[in-house]
Amino acid sequence: MQMLVRNSLGALLFAASMAMTAAPVLAQEAPRVRYQEIPEGAYSVVAQVRAKPGKEDELRTATLPLIDLVRGDPKNLVYFLQEDRAKPGHFIFYEVFASQADFDAHNAMPYVQTWFAKLPELADGGVEVMHMAVLGKPKK
Repeated sequence: MQMLVRNSLGALLFAASMAMTAAPVLAQEAPRVRYQEIPEGAYSVVAQVRAKPGKEDELRTATLPLIDLVRGDPKNLVYFLQEDRAKPGHFIFYEVFASQADFDAHNAMPYVQTWFAKLPELADGGVEVMHMAVLGKPKK
């Protein structure tokens, strides 16, 4: 019986140590939005694009790679791609950059230009964009 308790305790301690070791790795893989780094007046964009009828899956397939590409841009502060649950193929983009110059440089990237080039075939009416300013001073 003592041997069973010792083995169970050893297994439990081993599992706990593995969980504590894995936690920092998970944290590195899932960066969080650091609100304190978003300057007041940061350049924000809310945009939408709608797929042509029957092109919803194709537009989604063309658009999904943007998530990792944009989030990998060191000048991008926040990026979310969303799809309307009630209207598949209707996508909303939320992007934050420190300045318009950073946003303009992002739009000039080859992967963004490649995505824009696919829109005449896939999107109904192109991209509608609202250019916004982030309000609120970052807390230190």
